[in-house]
Order: sequence, then C-alpha cells, then structure tokens
Amino acid sequence: MKNKYILALDQGTTSSRAILFAGDGSIFGVSQKEFLQFYPKLGWVEHDAMEIWESQVGVAAEVISKAGISGGDVACIGITNQRETTVIWDRETGKPVCNAIVWQDRRTAGFCDELNQQGYGEAIYSKTGLVIDSYFSGTKIKWILDNVSGARQRAEAGKLAFGTIDSWLLWNFTNGAVHVTDVTNASRTMLFNIHSLEWDTDLLDLFHIPASLLPEVKSSSEVYGTTSKFGGQIPISGIAGDQQAATFGQCCMQPGMVKNTYGTGCFILANTGQKPVRSENKLVTTIAWKIKDETTYALEGSIFVGGAIVQWLRDGLGIIKSSSEIEKIARSVPDNGGIFLVPALTGLGAPHWDPHARGTIIGLTRGTTAAHICRAALEGIAFQTYDVLKAMELDAGIQISELRVDGGAAANDFLMQFQSDILQRTVVRPKVLETTALGAAYLAGLAVGYWDNTDEICRRQETDQEFVPQLSPDKAGELIAKWHEALRRSMKWDITN
Repeated sequence: MKNKYILALDQGTTSSRAILFAGDGSIFGVSQKEFLQFYPKLGWVEHDAMEIWESQVGVAAEVISKAGISGGDVACIGITNQRETTVIWDRETGKPVCNAIVWQDRRTAGFCDELNQQGYGEAIYSKTGLVIDSYFSGTKIKWILDNVSGARQRAEAGKLAFGTIDSWLLWNFTNGAVHVTDVTNASRTMLFNIHSLEWDTDLLDLFHIPASLLPEVKSSSEVYGTTSKFGGQIPISGIAGDQQAATFGQCCMQPGMVKNTYGTGCFILANTGQKPVRSENKLVTTIAWKIKDETTYALEGSIFVGGAIVQWLRDGLGIIKSSSEIEKIARSVPDNGGIFLVPALTGLGAPHWDPHARGTIIGLTRGTTAAHICRAALEGIAFQTYDVLKAMELDAGIQISELRVDGGAAANDFLMQFQSDILQRTVVRPKVLETTALGAAYLAGLAVGYWDNTDEICRRQETDQEFVPQLSPDKAGELIAKWHEALRRSMKWDITN
C-alpha cells in the first residue's frame, strides 16, 4: 500500500485544491482552482455549490493526470473543507435550492441578537460549546428554509438534504449514495450536542429544522463510501473541517498543544484532551477529531479576517498588486507610523464576538504611506491572534510555550516574527505548510491501514523555522495597549442592523 498515494481534497473559501501525498508525507502533486465569490447584499457572502463541486472534482482529476498515475494508484481520499458554509439540495435532482451561504455571511446576525436577548446563550453553549453567532450553520439553515420559496415544505416532506461542504462533496462523489458528515463539521452547526455526539432535538425544535434534513454523523477516520470518478473504487476514508484537519496535520496530539492557521481567516485550536473544557473567555469548545471510539476536544478562537485583509488591500484599495509583495512593502518602513488597522471587515470573532464591529484604520497623518497601512494590516492579524491566545491560556489554566503555524500567510517571515514578538512566545513553522490537506490525508490513511498509528505519522514532522521574540516585553505591551484602544473604537459601529 505504501507505493500508493493518498489524495487530499482541500475545499477552501476561495479555491478548491487537490494534493497527492506520498507515503513519507511529501507532496507528489498539487492542483488548484479559484471559484467565484458572491456578495449580493451588504454582509452577505455566497458560493455556487455546483461550481464548488465541479472545481473540486476537476482539480482531483487534474492532479492524478498531471502526476502520471491512475485511480488505481490512489489508496484512499481524505476531505477537508471550509466549515459552517451551508448547502441545502434536492435529494432527487441533486441540485442546490439556492447558493451556499458562506461562513463569513452575517445575514442572520439580527436573529442571533434575538436569541441572545431571549436568554438562549447558556443552553446553546452547554450543549454545543458554541456562542450564538451567525458564523455557525444552524441559523443559515433556518434562513434558507424560511426564505427560499417552498424549501420548508419540501424539507418537512423529506425531499431536501443539508450538508456542510464535506457532506456535499461526499454526496456527489458517491452519486448520492452517502449522506454523511463527521463529528468535527457537525460540531460547527449549533445543532449538535458535543457531549452525547448526537443531533440535539431541543435545538432542532428551536430552529424549526426537521431532523430528516440532516446527515448521519460518523467519526473523522473511517470508510464512508467509495467513488468511481477516477477509475476503480477508491475509498473515501477521512473527513475533518479544515481547522481540525490542520491541527491533526500539525501533530498537536497532546493536551496544551496549539496551532494557528493563517488563511482567509485565522483559526487557533488548542488540544484539550478527551474532556471538553468550558470557556469563560468567549472561546468555543469544539471537537478536534474522533478516531474509533475516542473523541478529542479543543478550544478554538476564530478570527474572521486574517489573510483576507491582504486580499482587500490588493482588490479593494489597490495599494498592492499581489499578495506576495506585502512583506517587502511592510519592511520598507521601520514601524507602523502610529497606524493601527482593525480588520473587522465582517465583524469580530473570538474573543469579542461583535457582528456589528467594522474595519478601522486609526492614526492617519499626512506622513502615512501605503507601506504603513500594509504593515499595520499584517500587525492586525498578529494582534488578533494575541487576543485569542491569551483567552486560551486563561481558560486552560496553562502558559502556552509555542505556537505552531500554517496556512498561506505563515510563509510571511515578517508576520511570523511580529507574531512571536507580540506573543513573547516561540512560533514554529513546519517544512510542509499544507497541514490542512496533510491532516485529511493522515485521517484517511489511518482508516485503511496506510499508517499504523499517530506515532508513525508524527515521527515525520519536520520544522522549517522557529521564530523567537526580538522585541522587548515593555515595547510589546505598549503596542498591545494601543491595539486594544483601536479595537474598542471599531466595536458596535454598525448598530442599525
């Protein structure tokens, strides 16, 4: 089996990727395709679920072809996906009833405010580990059933299916034979009891969601079905939401180990072991993965805008031509010139949870240049990470010694060094940055015996670079205090919605 490859499907917020991994964990081939983003109204973000499926199956076929292998050379397939993004489709035709509502979408913020005002916060947190926020899938499902013509009636008649992107892909890869999700994705819906590991009937009643709409929930590492899309029958044997997959790919197998993925958003997970840890600092308690009968939990802080702020500087403001040039521009000035940029373009996530916050640039003078704004944007990513890490330390009662990093922006040396400076902690970057896809590959391979256990996997972990603090604690403290003042001024800005 070790002569075969594992195909990891990494379905992200802006692109679909397929990566072939060899038995030693090295990358044998990569294919990627971006897809359209839709912003039909202020605060709304949508995807065409059919385009997601077509792009994902397309890049999977392409990477196999480019590598000069056949489907018979693929041992298994692992799926990792943008979480919370919501698709509802017709069970008979397989067609979505509307565009997918993306995790970033804020259209249900008002309904979430109502739930909080009605006192449901504690009940929902105690069952799901989640704070009430439009980020999660439950309110998105309700919105579709309430607002798409005929959707509720068809759902109640058992004619529709809901899925996060993993379920949607699995359904299509198996030609509609398998309607399944894993515990990590289920735990992000605000409908799943993370203690009993079942859909919660009280929450389904609260959101008026029929149980027949929902997928069966399974572990993160088992054979769910097979696909014949690439010749032969290839088992699909690993599923995890992207952030849980990255945590697994980073080998954060022991309690207290922490990773941050710097993608469109930033997502920080701390392994808390086999028991869920209650957060008193506005983090969420989530499922990290389930293998066989053992469930591992995590604390998570979700930052809605991470690398997306760089895309905005490129596409929205036009002050950079490509994302890759921002590091050089940021380094062209000795400091941020007193500029602080709060990247709350879609509200604030953990640990603030303010859907009405808005992006803020403060400290502008006649001497401000594009370079200062670029630098402040990168620093804003690091400051947000600082806030989440501090909340994690308080909740877990530990001092985190190192932060493992991955994702596209983790390749930015300036950002990684500033992150270490602000945290006053070591930042560890692995040699293989594709840890999200790697985690999906590991989970899939374990299910079919490609690897024997996690010890075998983690022995292969290699470090690219470690960043240690170069800024004095006093200077770091001064910058953090100014950041918090800028943060305060960005909050509750959009109070009319």
